[in-house]
Amino acid sequence: MAVRAVVFDVGETLVDETGMWERAADAAAIPRFTLMGVLGGLAARGEHHSEVWEILRIEPASSTWGPDDFYGDALPCLQALRQSGLLVGAAGNVPAGSEEPLREHVDFLGSSGLWGIEKPAQGFFTRLAAEAGLAVSKIAYVGDRVDNDVEPALAAGMVAVHVRRGPWGHLHQPPPAAIRIRSLGELPEALNLA
Repeated sequence: MAVRAVVFDVGETLVDETGMWERAADAAAIPRFTLMGVLGGLAARGEHHSEVWEILRIEPASSTWGPDDFYGDALPCLQALRQSGLLVGAAGNVPAGSEEPLREHVDFLGSSGLWGIEKPAQGFFTRLAAEAGLAVSKIAYVGDRVDNDVEPALAAGMVAVHVRRGPWGHLHQPPPAAIRIRSLGELPEALNLA
């Protein structure tokens, strides 16, 4: 495999969103279990997670994530990939600015908020390739969602990697063409780098 860059989705790929959603529930003064249950139902129905606020009939509560919210395997994986000479990026469906805690750990950042286009739109993946400065066939995109990450990355001509974690990661079944991992610690070997 001739991958020269690896780009990661943010939420539930690099960042465990549990704390973020707990803080949002607390800010909205609703039980955490209620918020998590509705989110799970939306995931199972294939609906956008932002619908949670309308269903609960409350104003959206904002909450962000920070350095303590990274999955334990995220930063070591980013470091190992960079040390192996790969270009490493992060780009997901997040508001502009929320990707900033990643800046020191990657070579480039992007987001739907910065670019004005959300996954699964092919324009997102076209922009990602432009930011990487590489042909799509030289880029691996890693994400937890099949609908937003894996299938559109494959359609763009990228190597698609499905990490099985988070609600969508467990509910979605990736297509055979995708590389499947359970931990980012498995990624270097899965990409034939180890």
